[in-house]
Amino acid sequence: MVQIPKEPASPSPLQRSVPTSADVARLAGVSRATVSYVLNNTSAVRISEPTRRRVHEAAKELGYVPHAAARSLRAGHSRLVLMPTPNVPVGPLYSQFINEIQWALSRLDYTVVQHGGIGLRGDDAARAWAELRPVAVIVPGVGLGPQGVAVLKRSGAKAVVTLTPEPVEGAHALILDHAGVGHSAGRHLVESGRRRIGVVVPEEPGFGVFSQPRLAGVRRAVQGTEATVTELPLAYDEAAAARLARDWRSLGLDAVFAYNDEYAMLVMRALQDEGIGIPGETAVVGADDLMLGRLLRPRLSTVHLELPSGRHLAELVDRVVRDPASVPTTHDVLGARVVHRESS
Repeated sequence: MVQIPKEPASPSPLQRSVPTSADVARLAGVSRATVSYVLNNTSAVRISEPTRRRVHEAAKELGYVPHAAARSLRAGHSRLVLMPTPNVPVGPLYSQFINEIQWALSRLDYTVVQHGGIGLRGDDAARAWAELRPVAVIVPGVGLGPQGVAVLKRSGAKAVVTLTPEPVEGAHALILDHAGVGHSAGRHLVESGRRRIGVVVPEEPGFGVFSQPRLAGVRRAVQGTEATVTELPLAYDEAAAARLARDWRSLGLDAVFAYNDEYAMLVMRALQDEGIGIPGETAVVGADDLMLGRLLRPRLSTVHLELPSGRHLAELVDRVVRDPASVPTTHDVLGARVVHRESS
């Protein structure tokens, strides 16, 4: 009996050796230093465009990816920017803002990672973030305190930036003026002749840091006028909105600032189902200036928010990474202006 020799099995992807920068250099016909300069996007060394293209094509053909940890050791820090996930639901406006930041930071050779630490707050959250050794942390919302900032800096974070209503000691701060959002809505309603203004305050956990300043802003807008303000706690739920609409006429309100466009749409639909005319009987104003508000009938009046530019925030992070000893700065952001449409 003739034995047919078995052909050796080709190595599985897991058995194949991991490509190195030396392999890329050989295939591209350049030095390992040139590979490093090109793939690390080093601007201090001039590399011709054809050479850059050969290196990138060789790396792609071999499936080579630079080793992040080794690159961090050489640079003295990582290129990882951590963005903890907010502990409240975020809408399209914030999602667009996050995308802008990620794009702008990637252009500066940073990698943005969102960290979903549900249930972690304060110093515990800071310690969890520090374990990843980011070079920078951009913290949305409240919860981070001076001790947490110190933990992050001791772990190697060169830049800590907060997006909060109040500054945090030791961190660069972008101050979000939510009171200004409420003030803009309240002033618009008063100037439109409304005198009994309801203000929706979401009941969902975590919204208070935004909703209470907006409520305070409306109260400030009516000072010195005959207008009154009524706080309206409301869950984001059709049944809850229907109950509020059934009681609407007994509340005697002729206007509502509904926290944001999503709550405004919820309230408007419930009021219309009860036969309450908008804007004749009740004016409705939201915030965020979402496109869906322009598709409603009547079209939704809203407060247009000017969030900080993703490019400017990325440049701030990069400046602080390069000069971590710089004195923390505070920047007022979140401009607000009313877009007057049919609902008010």
